[in-house]
Parts: sequence; structure tokens; C-alpha cells
Amino acid sequence: MHRGTSAERDDRSAGPAPSGWTFLTNHAHVLIALARDPDVRLRDVALLVGITERSVQSIVADLEATGYLRRVRVGRRNRYEVNSAGPLRHPAERDHAVGELLRVFTGVGGER
Repeated sequence: MHRGTSAERDDRSAGPAPSGWTFLTNHAHVLIALARDPDVRLRDVALLVGITERSVQSIVADLEATGYLRRVRVGRRNRYEVNSAGPLRHPAERDHAVGELLRVFTGVGGER
């Protein structure tokens, strides 16, 4: 099987993400989107993440139920507050807080 030259492999890695898997879960993508813009509409999060609005709603419900996210009603809209102190869920990363992950992708700890 031809794997290509090092330069060819580097060119492919600079393009769009390959289909099949990513390093972050959809839960992480949704949480990052809400941390970046707490007033964003869930339909816009769905477009950004590349999943259905129903999936985003389910993920938001998961994040709320486990204490990572709080939904606050502001007029007719929702505002989302991230609990940046919550621990990451996998046992290998449990000693790290969500805020550490959010700082990598947003530059802030998550709560605004």
C-alpha cells in the first residue's frame, strides 16, 4: 500500500477533517460553541457542529442534567452558562476541569 511521501501526507493533513472520527465528541463541540457565544441559537450550533438541531437539544439536556451547563431564560431567548469547574468525564482526564479544555479553544475558562 502506497502511503505517499511526507510532503503528500502533510498536504492532506492541512485540508478538511477526514470523515469517520474526530478527536472531540459532539458534546465537546456543543459545549465549546456555547462557551464562545452564550446567546447563540441551538439551530446555529447545529449548523456549526454539523449535526441536527434535535441532537444539539439532546446534548444540551445531557450537559444540563450533569451540571456542566445552565440554561437561563432572557426574554424569549436562552443564554447558556458553562460550569468551567466541572471535571472532564473520562477517568483518564478526570483530574482536569472543563475550563481547561475551553481555554484551549476559546481563550477563556467558560463562565462569563
